[in-house]
Amino acid sequence: MRSLLRLAALVLPLLTLAGVQAQDKPPINAGPYVPSPDSAVSAMLREAQVGPDDFLIDLGSGDGKIVRTAAKVFGARGLGVEIQEPLVALSNELAKKEGTADRVSFVRQDLFKTDLSPATVVTLYLLPHTVNLLRAKLLDELRPGARVVAHDYGLAGWLPQKVVELEDPEKVAISGVARTVIYLYVVPAKVAGTWSVSVPPTVAKGPMRLELTQQLTSIAGEALIDGKTVPLADARLVGDEISFDLPGRDAVFRGKVRGRTIEGSVESAGVRAPWRATLGR
Repeated sequence: MRSLLRLAALVLPLLTLAGVQAQDKPPINAGPYVPSPDSAVSAMLREAQVGPDDFLIDLGSGDGKIVRTAAKVFGARGLGVEIQEPLVALSNELAKKEGTADRVSFVRQDLFKTDLSPATVVTLYLLPHTVNLLRAKLLDELRPGARVVAHDYGLAGWLPQKVVELEDPEKVAISGVARTVIYLYVVPAKVAGTWSVSVPPTVAKGPMRLELTQQLTSIAGEALIDGKTVPLADARLVGDEISFDLPGRDAVFRGKVRGRTIEGSVESAGVRAPWRATLGR
């Protein structure tokens, strides 16, 4: 019994120390600080259509240029996440001098532990490995329709909404090349599954069933309508906006995804009418 007590006396402090060390584990360093050229910053914010209603989070914010420009030029609010304390201090100081400190802030924080859910826009200028480690986090935490803008290194397997290439001599001193690539992504709603659809009589005699499959931003599927299976044509998903055609029915569907429902309008035989779908019925 005394041996067990002595063993516990030795082990418990070690477990406590391990717990403290785990809690005090420093943030992951996602790569070296590399400043973004002004042209790249402008292109990122312009392509994301940043405006006064946006809250932007920059992961690996460096000197805070992207967040500060979003506030100063585009009227947005924002948060910069950076691992290097001197850069965090510099960013906050520059925001004060520029008069944007009431709309932006900068914190020393592990970007992998940062809550992204408040963001309508996320900007990235990180190494390819780090960018791709963030893919699942971006999909899980951002709302459908949120924009993700990546500088030079895109998200593998995620089809961009737009790709913009620039030539900027300023980039040569930073990375050795003048070429700059901006990738714009829109976070998709989750639509895979079986949907029960109510449609107007111009489209079908009764309810329609919709089977959708999804691979990130790409969707496909088929409709069971009036006892027949019809493959969808031109099926698209951009954020929370979905559209598809029913060949042979002269019907074009457009709608907005809101969780487990879709509501929109369908145009058939020159007539536009509402349609509604519910997931899982």
